[in-house]
Amino acid sequence: MKGILGRKVGMTQLFDESGEVVPVTVIEAGPCYVTQVKAEDGDGYNAIQVGFEELPDRKLTRGQLGHLRKANVPKLRFVREFRLQSEAGHVLGDVIKADVFAEGELVDVTGTSKGKGFAGGVKRHGFRGGPKTHGQSDRHRAPGSRGAGTYPGHTFPGSKGAGQMGNERVTVQNLKVALVDAERNLIAVQGSIPGPNQGLVMVRTAVKA
Repeated sequence: MKGILGRKVGMTQLFDESGEVVPVTVIEAGPCYVTQVKAEDGDGYNAIQVGFEELPDRKLTRGQLGHLRKANVPKLRFVREFRLQSEAGHVLGDVIKADVFAEGELVDVTGTSKGKGFAGGVKRHGFRGGPKTHGQSDRHRAPGSRGAGTYPGHTFPGSKGAGQMGNERVTVQNLKVALVDAERNLIAVQGSIPGPNQGLVMVRTAVKA
């Protein structure tokens, strides 16, 4: 299991060997630093903690500074954890760069989706809405009935309806790595990934490959 942190740069297109256009998303991946190594003996599971994007000391708390000082790494803005199936081959302070992945590999990309605010059932869940004719004046985008009357007499928790849309953790699985540019810390994956441009993303080996 391999992983790296990065920022979404945006989408573009490449041409494969047969001349077909391939839509790709470019990710500025790394360099990242291993800030903590967890083992099953002491922590109950195997994982590595990875930090990304340097920033000034004044931007961090004393606890964060002390944690990073133990690993002898620069001051980092983001710290995330990657679970491992077996003991890590990394030690504190190791640098992880974009070339940890190779072209053709399958990866999972996790990010925070774009927040859409409060949205109705038609936009949020794809409801078809009500009829447009036969006397309907205000039911065009209404969700319709979500429960019976006397029994159960209430709406069940988790029922689809209007509410907050987006701004949640989303993972897109089995994306193919189309390009790796280690010199510029860039990885291009085939297809789209969640979040806005410059949003933080986690790239890891595909778990269902």
